[in-house]
Amino acid sequence: MDKKKFRVLIKYCFLKGKNTVKAKTWLDADFLDTARGKSTIKHSYTKLRCGEMNTEGGEHSGRPKEVVTDENIKKSTK
Repeated sequence: MDKKKFRVLIKYCFLKGKNTVKAKTWLDADFLDTARGKSTIKHSYTKLRCGEMNTEGGEHSGRPKEVVTDENIKKSTK
């Protein structure tokens, strides 16, 4: 199961009022081969409690991707 579908299931558990333990138990029972870890579910619940209801994968902080351009190629060949 892809990450987006799993985020939707976690959101479903959250909206149904299940706590993280009950959500993990339900997800493990029905989706054993693809269920996420306890910390992933807790992190998702934290985001949901703060009002972030989007289930799409957002941008992540950290090192930006480098763009391959002619200028960058010329710099690397010098």
